[in-house]
Amino acid sequence: MTLLYVMIGYLILLNGYGFILMGQDKQKAKRRTRRVPEKKFFIISALGGAIGIWYGMKKWRHKTQHRAFTVGIPTLVIVNIMIIAIMIWFWKTNLTG
Repeated sequence: MTLLYVMIGYLILLNGYGFILMGQDKQKAKRRTRRVPEKKFFIISALGGAIGIWYGMKKWRHKTQHRAFTVGIPTLVIVNIMIIAIMIWFWKTNLTG
């Protein structure tokens, strides 16, 4: 049960960080200051933060004209959800079986 809470906390923190980072990058773009590398957004997304990045894109209308983001981030959201579903399935299977 503890591992499940750790994973939930990890996902909440990572998605929150991705969401905030997307907003910060939008502000940096407006001010024309040093930006967050696109690679960083994809690394965060691949590690489980795709939903936060995607929500940040929608909330701040940021990176919505970049094909890599409009296709890549939703794809990583699906991958993240599939991995989470598999992890829950394994967790439930090991708990009951």
